[in-house]
Amino acid sequence: MVKILMVCLGNICRSPLAHGILESKLPSDKFYVDSAGTANYHVGDSPDHRSVAVAKSHGIDISMQRGRQFKVSDFNDFDYIFTMDDSNFQNVIALARDTKDIAKVKPILEMDNQSNFSYVPDPYYGDMSDFEEVYSVLNQACEALSQQLQNVAQ
Repeated sequence: MVKILMVCLGNICRSPLAHGILESKLPSDKFYVDSAGTANYHVGDSPDHRSVAVAKSHGIDISMQRGRQFKVSDFNDFDYIFTMDDSNFQNVIALARDTKDIAKVKPILEMDNQSNFSYVPDPYYGDMSDFEEVYSVLNQACEALSQQLQNVAQ
């Protein structure tokens, strides 16, 4: 089983959306997707209600996810770790123990050469249109990523 971790700051907006979107695009018997935050602000919390609503409007239920903080053991547990922005990337890399850990970490938008964004914007202080935009950016990236992962897993 291929294991993928999505990482943002608080694990309530972007990474739960990325988690749900990618999970919806991959066969569950071959792939496991989870999410985490680099900060501990929302450990145990549900995703932001706006992320839940945007996902639901696209047929994806993320309401049962719970926030958790990224930990060093995630390098052992996951094959791929995708970050939402440069700050998340740097925070995860700072916990890496060696080059093998570092090799697992990539910005998610690096997987989508069609994106007009260099990072996934944080919609937390925005409105529903910001969450829709993030959904769109992540959906496109996860579509490209799912194709790449399924090709590698064959």
